[in-house]
Amino acid sequence: MSETTHDSAVALTVPSSPDDGLPAAELARKYGLAVSGARPTLGEYARQLWERRHFISAFSRAKLTAQYSQAKLGQVWQVATPLLNAVVYYFIFGVMMDQKRAMSVNTYVPFLVTGVFVFTFTQSSAMAGVRAIAGNLGLVRALHFPRAALPISFALQQLQQLLYSMVVLALVLVACGHMPSMAWLMIVPVLAFQFLFNTGLALILARAGSKTPDLAQLLPFLLRTWMYASGVMYSLVDNLKRTHASQWVIDLLGANPAAVYIDLMRYALIDDYGAKHLPPHVWLLAIGWAVVIGVGGFVYFWKAEEKYGRG
Repeated sequence: MSETTHDSAVALTVPSSPDDGLPAAELARKYGLAVSGARPTLGEYARQLWERRHFISAFSRAKLTAQYSQAKLGQVWQVATPLLNAVVYYFIFGVMMDQKRAMSVNTYVPFLVTGVFVFTFTQSSAMAGVRAIAGNLGLVRALHFPRAALPISFALQQLQQLLYSMVVLALVLVACGHMPSMAWLMIVPVLAFQFLFNTGLALILARAGSKTPDLAQLLPFLLRTWMYASGVMYSLVDNLKRTHASQWVIDLLGANPAAVYIDLMRYALIDDYGAKHLPPHVWLLAIGWAVVIGVGGFVYFWKAEEKYGRG
């Protein structure tokens, strides 16, 4: 009887494993396991975004189409909204405050419309970016994808909307006597640099807005201040010189990214908007802002990838 019991005990003995006693971290490395939802490397993250480029493009087009789907005029508002803003600013600044006195009407109207359209591109990208994560928590929590796809798609949506506005801007320029020329080709690199800057800005604000929802309420006031400091409705340099501002103040405000991209666009499109209106090293500024904010914003957003949609 005791022998039978001994044989059964031997039969039930579980052989020891070479993994017994190893810490969980070593076991994970040994078998190639990773934490679910862990942040990938920066290179892998960029590769995942590239693989989803069709989703980003389709999502931006869908958001653009849905934006005015409830309005009777539909997509006409894509162009009508910034154009109506330009009309309001012309009445206030051009007529009531007589900011057009330093230039002819045929120059001031394109000057104003260009400024409004270009700044609206950055303004709308920032406003869409700050809500990119906080306003899409259902999508973020339901699907696994690189979260940067959301702010990037919103910046792309604003670029598509600007391209519609550029058609109207071209008509305004021709109506005011500014005919197409080779200089108009400069709008391609200018828009490319501004888009990269806007995308980085949207990524920065998306991360900040995901943890601080009140930022979306504060941002319009910050953007309005930025608009007035960027010479959208008037010549920034001329007004600063008229008030006898210090040269370092003129250089500082002239080097802010919104002013840089607006001035470059005006220089490309308006015949009598000469190089004297541009800040020093304007192309270096345009490229520098695009690289620093674009790349820096991407890295800044990536560092919190595993935190979005949690808590």
